[in-house]
Amino acid sequence: MQENQPTETSLEDLKDIRRIMERSTRFISLSGLSGVAAGVCALIGAYAGYRVLDNYYGSYNSSGLFSGDDFSQLKIKMAVVGIITFIAAFISSYYLTWRKAKRQGLPVWDHTSKRLAWNMIVPLITGGAFILGMLRYDAWLFVAPACLVFYGLALVNASKYTLSDIRYLGYCEIVLGILNMMYPGYGLWFWAAGFGVLHIIYGTIMWMKYEK
Repeated sequence: MQENQPTETSLEDLKDIRRIMERSTRFISLSGLSGVAAGVCALIGAYAGYRVLDNYYGSYNSSGLFSGDDFSQLKIKMAVVGIITFIAAFISSYYLTWRKAKRQGLPVWDHTSKRLAWNMIVPLITGGAFILGMLRYDAWLFVAPACLVFYGLALVNASKYTLSDIRYLGYCEIVLGILNMMYPGYGLWFWAAGFGVLHIIYGTIMWMKYEK
């Protein structure tokens, strides 16, 4: 008895059904280029932070007396660098994702993107509150590790509602944050590696895999 073989049309129909189901449960318009843009912004921000730190620690005169900003001013300047970096990364990432969604004829803000945002926001807000507590008690050496760990947890948590590949970026961020706990004096370098280099690598891979 001859078995019925699936026709090319039926296979295409199955693929269309799968794409529709994915769109209803996952936000698939996340652009790989948005990861690259966020990584570039992070590297620029890390360089700006390095310059602030270099000016701070280089402000001792020939007699060994400190002549620069006090520590509270240093924290304010570093916070400003971090906020500006975050805003620039968010705007560039949102624009590139919006552009991809527009090409696909999909909305950027729907029930799937709302679920994605919520699952990222909870760990990020928790991490932000934890970091503010550390800053209050001048535990600034562990700010970078905490940023990496909580951001990695946010990515892993949100991976259920977007491209599943993003969880691997989250795992890498968590591991990098834990390693940074062992070398707290190199926080800025780990921060640059996690938010800069890893984002660029991840974004490039995602662009080549899904968009090229």
